[in-house]
Amino acid sequence: MKQEIRTIAGGWLVAAALGATPAWANQPPVVSNVTASQRPDASKLVDVYYNLADADGDACFISVVGSWDGGQTWGVLMPGVSGDVGAGVAPGIGKHIVWNCPADLPGWSGSLKARVYATDNQGASMVPVPAGQYDMGDHHDAQGEALPVHTVYIDAFLIDRCEVTNQQYLEGLNYAYQQGLVYVSTGLVKGTGNDLVYCDTTTSSSYSRITWNGSTFGLTAGKENHPMVQVSWYGAAAYANWRSAMQGRTPSYDTTTWACNFAANGYRLPTEAEWEKAARGGHYSPYWRYPSGDSIASNIANYGGSGDPYECGTYLFTTPAGFYTGQLQQKADFSWPCAPTSYQTANGMNGWGLYDMAGNVWEWCNDWYSSTYYSSSPYSNPTGPTNGTSRVERSSSWTGAVTGLTCAYRSSDAPAVRYRSYGFRLVLDSE
Repeated sequence: MKQEIRTIAGGWLVAAALGATPAWANQPPVVSNVTASQRPDASKLVDVYYNLADADGDACFISVVGSWDGGQTWGVLMPGVSGDVGAGVAPGIGKHIVWNCPADLPGWSGSLKARVYATDNQGASMVPVPAGQYDMGDHHDAQGEALPVHTVYIDAFLIDRCEVTNQQYLEGLNYAYQQGLVYVSTGLVKGTGNDLVYCDTTTSSSYSRITWNGSTFGLTAGKENHPMVQVSWYGAAAYANWRSAMQGRTPSYDTTTWACNFAANGYRLPTEAEWEKAARGGHYSPYWRYPSGDSIASNIANYGGSGDPYECGTYLFTTPAGFYTGQLQQKADFSWPCAPTSYQTANGMNGWGLYDMAGNVWEWCNDWYSSTYYSSSPYSNPTGPTNGTSRVERSSSWTGAVTGLTCAYRSSDAPAVRYRSYGFRLVLDSE
């Protein structure tokens, strides 16, 4: 559902549009009675009111993004919002957001359209990234493989708020096994018909958190909400197909050729250009070095030596999905005996509402990798080279240096490689 109301006040044209989650959610939230008005005093604050309903009673995630061209493109970051916005917003009447538009856009006197998105927190929660262009590449550190900086246009899409977790992958594995799509050999999970290794179990790797008892996959206790690792690019793409099939969608990948059908309505790995746009969170002019700003702090992202409370005992040192919320986190994983009982995080969420776009695990992207691709990249929805020997990875990880945490940093590996710091998240084309 989408409702739009426009009001003119104090030289500003303010438009509010509130959208619910798309049809892929089982019981999506519904928003209604949206109003936006600017206060007549010198503050020029904008009050946005809306009603939020959810049949499941779920708390919702509310995000806001702006457009300066009437909604043709969306890319104006609006961090100066407070009230019923962000995570944990309960359904109810008269929800209230206050936007400090003069702080976000000092000196602005034109028109602006603000769109407020609502998504619920069930299952594999995704957030929308609106259509628009951005300047892709390294604006700060002149990494040769991330140059030249070039403008690309990306259609709207949905992306996982967090990296795919062990629990989510487990559900896909058990579905795939029941459907005869995978088998297990010496602890390795392989694809039926292609014999490619998708992921490890605890039998084949001490870094895996997936268990196998001969008939059912399970998990190491306490690691349900940690990101899935020891997964190859093939295993990530195969999971996209499983998740699609479980929700009645058309799978995107041919598991013989591994070509991606971008016209299918199923899940897929993000293109490298989609991943970078998502990581940047809508911020530009100037472009930030990291997803959350021009500097990085040890309590905002999980990287090598960051000192998070999971960085003790034996590997793995991943943090749970969505760990860096700005809240005081309580000890939940009792397998880390040397950790403190609580840890104060900073807010690592970026402008689109995404977590761990810097650090925790390297994330597989759909594209083949080429160090010179940026010199010939098309403007509209680039999908990478047509072939290659390695696939793109982004984000860096709990083992990585700070230099790899930037929005533009590129890495790659052979698609068959599985590693303790390799994971992924998925996207859907916007509906």
